[in-house]
Amino acid sequence: MRVPGQTSRILPPARLLRSCRGIVTSLMIALLALPAFIWPMPAFAVSRIKDVANFEGVRDNQLVGYGLVVGLNGTGDDTKKKAVFTRESLIGMLDRLGVNARSTDLETKNVAAVMVTANLPPFARQGSGVDVTVSSLGDATSLQGGTLLVTPMLGADGEIYAVAQGQITTGGFSAQGQAESVVKGVPTSGRISNGGIVEREVPFDMAALKSVRIALRNPDFTTARRIADAINGMIGPGTAAATDSGTVEVNVAQHGADPATLITNIEQLPIEPDSPARVVVDETTGVIVIGDNVRISKVAIAQGNLTIRVTETPQVSQPSPFSSTGVTTVVPRTNIDVQQDANRKLDVLQPGVSLEELVAGLNSLGVGPRDMISILQSIHTAGALQADIVVQ
Repeated sequence: MRVPGQTSRILPPARLLRSCRGIVTSLMIALLALPAFIWPMPAFAVSRIKDVANFEGVRDNQLVGYGLVVGLNGTGDDTKKKAVFTRESLIGMLDRLGVNARSTDLETKNVAAVMVTANLPPFARQGSGVDVTVSSLGDATSLQGGTLLVTPMLGADGEIYAVAQGQITTGGFSAQGQAESVVKGVPTSGRISNGGIVEREVPFDMAALKSVRIALRNPDFTTARRIADAINGMIGPGTAAATDSGTVEVNVAQHGADPATLITNIEQLPIEPDSPARVVVDETTGVIVIGDNVRISKVAIAQGNLTIRVTETPQVSQPSPFSSTGVTTVVPRTNIDVQQDANRKLDVLQPGVSLEELVAGLNSLGVGPRDMISILQSIHTAGALQADIVVQ
């Protein structure tokens, strides 16, 4: 069909062939380049510096104190026979309040002596609140419904840094009668949200720092070097240097930057932490953790189960009826059953296998976690396991 006003044009055969070849070549180039966009890139365990390291001076400080909890419903310490320290603490508190209770025989079950602990966060200012944990020190059965009285909290230097007081919240409860009792959780320990008030600040002048040291949580030379390279790549060469496997020193005065701003920029840098080849074995629970870098040399493994069952079924031997010389005796009967799994065969693990191949090879033996622990230790003894084994 021809459109009025238009003239049809027929291309010569040679030119038409060249045009088709150009279209086919363009399609082939596009198809070859397409997998580069759709194939997934290899995944790396990239973490921020703030997730794998701490900055010197930016840390918590532990506080501890001794106090009294009152208002318990008969679940406190036995102040008359067992918890003598609770009785003396109660008498001393009443003396400070102007009440003379030394001449009386105190026998209350609504008071308990407790230890109060808390973590003082970095740069905590006077008047700010901190969470405190209250734990029973005597023979109290529950702290539910109790109130902690004013308790000074001391630091490692013996100075008072906070004061705690408030209503205790416990995650458990206990109830008992004459013939039965029920306990859920740990009712002798609880928390007070914002129950501590900071009274003294920890002196630390960050603005006067000329250098900041970064402490790795898992010391490793490779990770420390990668952190230093990442910082030098963002700020400039010569800014950071790895002094050892667990410390990276950053020169703040070299660039005249604010330490707080510099730390904010540094802790957001992504790095790929490195970890040594290690196998962690927990003998108590049977837990096995194998690192990604664990490799194994070529080795053959056989695991067989040998079960020996000894059953004692003694029988009673009675004398004949109307026998004057017979005596009733117990005759031992022993049954020994030996079972050996004959289907266990040697399995060969190839050299340089990855974590997935190692786990698949061990699972192919059909063994449980306990037997797998013994197999890993035997492989390590044979020198075929290229990793450290940590037994807990």
